Amino acid sequence: MSHLLPSSQARTVAHITHEAVYKVGGIGAVLEGLLTSEPYRTSQLRTILIGPLFPSEGGGESRLGECGEVLYSSIDGLVRQPQVAEALAHVRREFHVEIVYGHVAINNSHNAGRVTPEVVLIDVSRMDLRKANEFKAGLWEAFGIDSLKYEHSWEYDLYVKLAQPALAALHALGAAARPRQCVIVAHEWMGLPTVLATRWDESGAFRTIFHAHEVATVRPIVEHHPGHDLTFYNVLEDALAHGRYLDDVFGPQDHYYRHVLVKAAANCDKILAVGDYVERELRFLGPEMAEADIEIAYNGIPAERITLEQHQESRDRLRAYAQSLLGDRPDYVFTHVTRNITSKGLWRDLRVLEHLEPMFRRQGKSAVLFVLSTEMPQRGPEEVARMEQEWGWPLAHREKDPDLSYGEAIYYTGVQQLNARSRQIKVVFVNQFGWSRDLCGRLMPADMALLDVRRGSDVEFGQSVYEPFGIAHLEPLTYGGICVVSRVCGCTGLLQRLTGGVYPPNLIVAEYDKSRLEYRTERDWLAISRRDRHEHEVRVAADVAARLMDALPTDEESARSLLERGYQLASKMSWDVVARGFFLPAIDSLCPPWPQIRVA
Repeated sequence: MSHLLPSSQARTVAHITHEAVYKVGGIGAVLEGLLTSEPYRTSQLRTILIGPLFPSEGGGESRLGECGEVLYSSIDGLVRQPQVAEALAHVRREFHVEIVYGHVAINNSHNAGRVTPEVVLIDVSRMDLRKANEFKAGLWEAFGIDSLKYEHSWEYDLYVKLAQPALAALHALGAAARPRQCVIVAHEWMGLPTVLATRWDESGAFRTIFHAHEVATVRPIVEHHPGHDLTFYNVLEDALAHGRYLDDVFGPQDHYYRHVLVKAAANCDKILAVGDYVERELRFLGPEMAEADIEIAYNGIPAERITLEQHQESRDRLRAYAQSLLGDRPDYVFTHVTRNITSKGLWRDLRVLEHLEPMFRRQGKSAVLFVLSTEMPQRGPEEVARMEQEWGWPLAHREKDPDLSYGEAIYYTGVQQLNARSRQIKVVFVNQFGWSRDLCGRLMPADMALLDVRRGSDVEFGQSVYEPFGIAHLEPLTYGGICVVSRVCGCTGLLQRLTGGVYPPNLIVAEYDKSRLEYRTERDWLAISRRDRHEHEVRVAADVAARLMDALPTDEESARSLLERGYQLASKMSWDVVARGFFLPAIDSLCPPWPQIRVA
């Protein structure tokens, strides 16, 4: 039986990420979808995930999580591969770091894909400060990055310290044995110090990509300006047309270390932006970025074919849960699964429901909106039971631990106002991670699972003010759900390519960034007040409500049509499609495939 030469002879993609083991956000979802896609799995790329190690998280066999296999841990004295251990021990001694190496299994529930990439976690808490400071000096001399400004930031310090030992680990593992062998992918700003460190590597083995999942500078600007996306994206276009950049409009941003690092990404061999807006935002950062090699590499979404009966089973569980909480079984189930931050635009959903409610009243229809969003860690079963018993959580909330945080309380005020006025539509705010009886209370059906939220939703909202792509917004698409997204969501660029702007009933794109008012100049857009923006959003929400009313299924035939159309569109946006069409070509352009050598 033949086999490939050892993995040290393979082309390597090294993903630098804080989600190397645990999926805690969007990058983890991207890695799961990308790495388990069929084109990536069959590309014969060697994959290594590199990230920081926090010694307090587990020990021994558990340092790589439930799905991981530890082959070497300098902290625990665990050695299962002596050759690897010996090579990594040199790195440990040189930099005074601790290293955990092994494999982690990544499973995709939608396509049954499974991969077991290598993982390197590095604890830099006791790193040789002399080496770290020499690297910081190099960042100043080569890129003008003044690390002294960011000494207060443990995040900045962590990822700068990670850079040198990460490169050394790649050398130790044989991933840099020949020229153009290894592509380092910096997922977001956290990976950029490692990418920048290749400047001083003389092997010629490394090529570099900045995978821009967002533009870190832009999110807070959009969130904090009262005009949000209405102001920012119109200012961006006006400014770029006149040769002006972000610092010219919003003032210097060098106090923000993420901004400085992202601007330095212009030194990468290639930048991949997850959406068309991210590409424009990057070019808005300055003239260096305006000339950088930036390509679009969209994210993918699940594409899974299910039957109408399966959709209805999940939908019935959600309706039964709503009946247990509210006393009546609604005709429709709306959902919004997201983080509780300003950029997600949660209040816009309430504006749409305010317009939709009288339409429902006239037709005798009803709906519930389940909002799954929290700022806090997961509440335990004991805490859930107490909240449920004492004040009727999640139907009712209190501003006390372990219930509402500050940001959650602000949103819940809007929920209360809508629920008090609306007869036909109610909002249930579930500020919890997880979707099961033990995590959400005894009124939830015993057989409920998080997948039911995706499979059973009639409508998923995602009307963000800043959204680089928006995978979560489109996840119900393949299951027949109607997805309501704002035009500034990065996914709309891919949707535009696929549909030519003629969207099927499964998609409603809300144009909150367009105004009927006579704003002409940069100064006009910057002067938009919170009241101006609110009045504009109310008008847009009325249009969204009317379009949604027309799109909602009224019988089994229309539900089946939504299911079939949704799957057909989702299959054109799957991870297989985007891996084959966007990500892998970028890798091949920097590190061309080698002739495959086989031995007996």
